[in-house]
Amino acid sequence: MFRIVTGPRVRPLLHDPCRSRDRCRFDQGIHHTIGCTDDAGLVLSRRHGFDSGFEAHVVNQLRMLPGALEKVLDMESAIARMASAFGDKQHALFLARGAHHPIAMEGALKLKEISYIHAEAYPAGELKHGPLALVDDRMPVIAVAPNDTLLEKTQIEPGRGFRSWGRLFVFADPACGFEPRPDLELIHVAPADSAVAPIIYTLPLQLLAYHAALIKGTDVDKPRNLAKSVTVE
Repeated sequence: MFRIVTGPRVRPLLHDPCRSRDRCRFDQGIHHTIGCTDDAGLVLSRRHGFDSGFEAHVVNQLRMLPGALEKVLDMESAIARMASAFGDKQHALFLARGAHHPIAMEGALKLKEISYIHAEAYPAGELKHGPLALVDDRMPVIAVAPNDTLLEKTQIEPGRGFRSWGRLFVFADPACGFEPRPDLELIHVAPADSAVAPIIYTLPLQLLAYHAALIKGTDVDKPRNLAKSVTVE
């Protein structure tokens, strides 16, 4: 059993990713950030459940998650400094590719939920097919760039699209080759296997949203118009 820290709570995930239960500490915000990580584990198990070799590989990677997530938590002060740039922002754009596009969507959702910054997430390849028109020198653009098979394409889009204008915030593997510059702030995320990298990249995006909300002075425990649970028919 290990802990996965996903914003508001700490969730132990059993070795069987289809079974999980709460042994949680106090929330840091009302919105259920645990669900994204839990769902990722469930999808992973269902997708590869019949491949015993890959299943063993995934289980081994899951056992290494606590250490990887602790490294992200060690960077919280750097993420908080990055979030300080969002204090006067009204809009934000998230970019990622492949399996990390849903993670970018999670980051955008959390940012809009608790900081009230209008945020949208797009696959990086779609940037020049419309979303690029939204970007100006005040628009923060958050890019998720793990060191995977789509890295080259992920690098091409920000490199060409933001060289002259726009403010880019990048969460990337150190091996990706991104370098800080006046219009680019960089957070290095420890290298991770592709099976679990989306789970690891979820946490810094949630922390970014949390600290942006604190800077803007919103109530992370009682966001306007939202409730902890929603009843639907």
